[in-house]
Amino acid sequence: MIFSIVVVCFNPGGKLRQTLDSILGQTCRDFEVIIKDGGSTDGSVEACMRTMGISVESAASGNNGGVRFFQGRDTGIYDAMNQAVSHASGDFVLFLNCGDVFADERVLSRTAKRIEKERRSGTDMDRLVLYGDTLSEKNKVKIISSPRITGFTCYRNIPCHQSCFYSAMLCRRKPYDLQYRIRADYDHFLWCFYRAKAVFVHMGFPVSSYEGGGYSESRKNQALDRQEHRRITQAYMDRGELLRYRAAMICTLAPLRRAMAESRILSGAYHRLKERLYRG
Repeated sequence: MIFSIVVVCFNPGGKLRQTLDSILGQTCRDFEVIIKDGGSTDGSVEACMRTMGISVESAASGNNGGVRFFQGRDTGIYDAMNQAVSHASGDFVLFLNCGDVFADERVLSRTAKRIEKERRSGTDMDRLVLYGDTLSEKNKVKIISSPRITGFTCYRNIPCHQSCFYSAMLCRRKPYDLQYRIRADYDHFLWCFYRAKAVFVHMGFPVSSYEGGGYSESRKNQALDRQEHRRITQAYMDRGELLRYRAAMICTLAPLRRAMAESRILSGAYHRLKERLYRG
């Protein structure tokens, strides 16, 4: 099996159906869906699966086509994701949060072709990370990922988590570190780059449509987000590297660029310019 698509949820309301419809509508069928529920009490999970003709009981036993369902306590989203990975059978893992969807119905088929290309070229498949661009539902723009992952990319702005296909081996070797409440996925990405020496391949097309407005984006969590960024970068980057990257952020007016990228009025023009620069 090529893909394991992980969806974690807790009282998701109608968002679970939105995400599952997107996954099950893919033209490539070589995948499984792993739903990890943290013990929802609003009835939305059962209602969603019932209307889709999916039996919770059969999905829990692994006998419902490509949909598998697990329910149990967890300490948060990253613990739930770790638990889901322990059940994954696919060669590559993608995490889609409830409410997030694939950019179109051909994402998996296009990714499968790129995986086969990398396999034929001799790439170490256990260290492979494929990533793409992201559509922002919040500002209605396409967010272009850097075509090349460097140390500065890791410091500044990594690809959206929902647009990254990780070798399942990388996810098993380094589960998400639960000491990080907001940036465990960022810690994992830097581990892949600095420790595992992963091979990063930009596929050049949008993978996911990201809903936005998540836990890390709320104003009350921004201080913790910055704190975790500092701790993680210090864990992987030496002092000289950090000084260079901080200086580069100051010289390139990072706060102004961030404000433009997040502005509903200016974000479109900003990301179009960014795409032109990346594509040369």
